[in-house]
Amino acid sequence: MLSSLIPVRSFLLAIFIIMAGSGFLSTLISVRLEAEGESPLAIGLVGTAYFAGLTIGALRVSKLIASVGHIRAFAVFVSIFSASSLTYAIHQDVGLWTVLRFIDGLTIAGVYICLESWLNERADKTSRASILASYMVALYSGQAAGQFLLNLGDAQPMLPFMVSAILLSLAVIPVVLTQVAQPVLGNLKSLSIRKLYEISPLGILGVILTGAMLGAFYALGPIFAGKLGMGLSEIALFTSSVIFGGVILQWPIGMLSDRFDRRKVLIACFALATAVCGAMIAIGGTGIYVFILGGLFGGFSFVLYPLCVAHTNDRLAEDERVGASGGLVLAYSMGAVGGPLLGSAVMAVIGPPGLFLFIGMCALLGTGFGLWRLYSGEAVPSEEQQSYQNLPRTTPVATSFDDET
Repeated sequence: MLSSLIPVRSFLLAIFIIMAGSGFLSTLISVRLEAEGESPLAIGLVGTAYFAGLTIGALRVSKLIASVGHIRAFAVFVSIFSASSLTYAIHQDVGLWTVLRFIDGLTIAGVYICLESWLNERADKTSRASILASYMVALYSGQAAGQFLLNLGDAQPMLPFMVSAILLSLAVIPVVLTQVAQPVLGNLKSLSIRKLYEISPLGILGVILTGAMLGAFYALGPIFAGKLGMGLSEIALFTSSVIFGGVILQWPIGMLSDRFDRRKVLIACFALATAVCGAMIAIGGTGIYVFILGGLFGGFSFVLYPLCVAHTNDRLAEDERVGASGGLVLAYSMGAVGGPLLGSAVMAVIGPPGLFLFIGMCALLGTGFGLWRLYSGEAVPSEEQQSYQNLPRTTPVATSFDDET
């Protein structure tokens, strides 16, 4: 396993540094805007802007990468992201920050495509699983570790933005110095969402609902935690507990989905996410239980996207899977764009518990729709199910790791 990671170590280091330097920005921005008295709807709009940029970037930046090369494009994307991080420190305004979050989403999409296509190029049948697993560890561990940079803002409010820019700038170094050949970026044509729904109704609706759930959490979760009375360090710990929970439960749930009817495992995860959301609303305060529930929420919600992808792939022909990956990422992004706005609207009506009420309603809808599909559709025999893959919710390039051809 280690030998397969040596050629891609610079890319794994780069994604860790990038996520450490940028993964906490959504939390920090939400906390700062809430402290200035901005409404949940305004904060939700800022969160939506990021996912809108990510969606457009995932669809459009491939042409730029193909025209100038991966190394130059990567340097451009990270430089713009670094400049954006510094701009937050110059002036705090919800309109400006909405534009900056859109730019962040656009540039991080380019970063993902550059790194993921490089990794995919270096992966073969024997190393594919280990490279994908290492990429996921680097991505999520960087994102979780970066949350604790929030604490730097206690003494100097602008310092976290400066540290973010420093880390992003440093992330360029291992990539521009790499001697690994640049990959050829293929034309990623997507199956339409309508076609995917005809093939796998539960898979495509599950992806959309997952996008809405996690998009709402990333944009508004810090506001929920702050309203419970948490300080910056506790908010960082709460967000990290969600991310770590999402990583820890991937393997056991994925193993179960390979052995049993994947629809039942997917429905169970939606149902358990619903229950956790209900418990989060019911406890209504701080304490160790909030962090435990946060970890459980991450565990049952982060696994939904790869389960939906695997469930959809079970019903696809071999030559349709790469095209389906683009449609699935687009469907997730659609949900992630709408989630912060809808979640903030519910919060505006009933207060902070509205976040997990909205997320719980999405999970409950997934549970109900899954039960209907369980009794109205036929199961794929377990021996014909594709292997579960822990996939990031980034770009269509990442889901092509699942293609073993």
